[in-house]
Amino acid sequence: MKKQTLIIVIISMIALAALSWIINFKEKRNLVELLTEKPSFGSLSKTVTATGTLQPVDTVAIGAQVSGTIKNIFVDFNSVVKKGQLLAELDPVLFLAQEHQIEANLQQAKANFAYQAANYNRQQQLYNAGAISKAEIETATYQYRAAQDNVNSILSQLRAAQKSLSFTRIYSPIDGTVLTRNISVGQTVAASFNTPTLFSIANDLTHMQVRASVDEADIGMVQKGQRVKFTVDAYPDEIFYGTVEEIRLEPSVTANVVTYTTIIEADNANLKLKPGMTANIDIVTQEQDNVLLIPQIATQFVPGMSLSKQFMIRPLMPGAHQQRSANNKSGMKAGNHFSMISNQARVWVKKGDTLVQKQIITGLSNDVQEAVIKGLSPDDLVVTSINANKGPGKASTEERSPFIPTRSSRNGR
Repeated sequence: MKKQTLIIVIISMIALAALSWIINFKEKRNLVELLTEKPSFGSLSKTVTATGTLQPVDTVAIGAQVSGTIKNIFVDFNSVVKKGQLLAELDPVLFLAQEHQIEANLQQAKANFAYQAANYNRQQQLYNAGAISKAEIETATYQYRAAQDNVNSILSQLRAAQKSLSFTRIYSPIDGTVLTRNISVGQTVAASFNTPTLFSIANDLTHMQVRASVDEADIGMVQKGQRVKFTVDAYPDEIFYGTVEEIRLEPSVTANVVTYTTIIEADNANLKLKPGMTANIDIVTQEQDNVLLIPQIATQFVPGMSLSKQFMIRPLMPGAHQQRSANNKSGMKAGNHFSMISNQARVWVKKGDTLVQKQIITGLSNDVQEAVIKGLSPDDLVVTSINANKGPGKASTEERSPFIPTRSSRNGR
């Protein structure tokens, strides 16, 4: 009899232990894990994205002012040239022949002028002595002056021929680098109707310019002097920096999309950036340094019914909220706190087994992080979401506790 009683007691103890273990296991399975994050200090910026093309700050097209055949070329692509350096030469034979012909005509004109001058002097003496008529001295005077004008005219022709001869030698007008060479030895250059481009020279490749196309929806936020970050496909892991230099007022319309050309100056001391590269641009339009940051999803979190079984939930007191609203209205009337009113939000802070709702004032946002101007400290544990891999797996932010006030829109938060 005692033996049976002992067996019953042992079985009862085992059953109670099993029941206790099952209850504890079930409670642990039903526990919900919250993902939290402490606010941290950092920098936040808002940017406008665009694409653009790299080009030299100043490019000069070198042409020919006379027609002829290319005799010599002294530079090539990527050649570094100095101002006044000889780049190419046209065949000067025809221009030399023309110069020699005009020089011969000039010698004849000078000889004729000398003869007419001597004749004029003789005729003047005879006229003074009364040996010839006035008509004869006037004829001598006319011939003398015509000979003098002829000499001056041929001198002008000679200077023009010499200038044309000098145009057969093409010199660089600036210091720079040859970007393009459009001619070859033996090629005929015709400058009759327009000036042909022989070379393109970039003034200084250590300073580059990005010609960016900014959408009309974003151009209002772009201003001269703003900081710019950009990358190029040749160096995808390297960030280059520049400054907005100019916003051109002439719009460009492509497929009903209006863009404005924005000029960005960039340093290129290491010559990594090359003309024609495509730049992926971020123009920093707003920036805040050393501000408290939280994930933006924290402002969207609302605890559901399942959390009320595990945590004590303390929403904002209605009286405090009304007081804040009254203060906000007075601030709106005064016109001093409009930015603070439009940037209110609410977050939940975990303190042990308690969730406390706090109202905060936010600043700049980049759709991932949000700057907190007032309402939180770096020691707060801000709830961002529920860990979907823990707990019963059915907790949702859509499930609301009936005593938690609903969250207003983004601007009213």
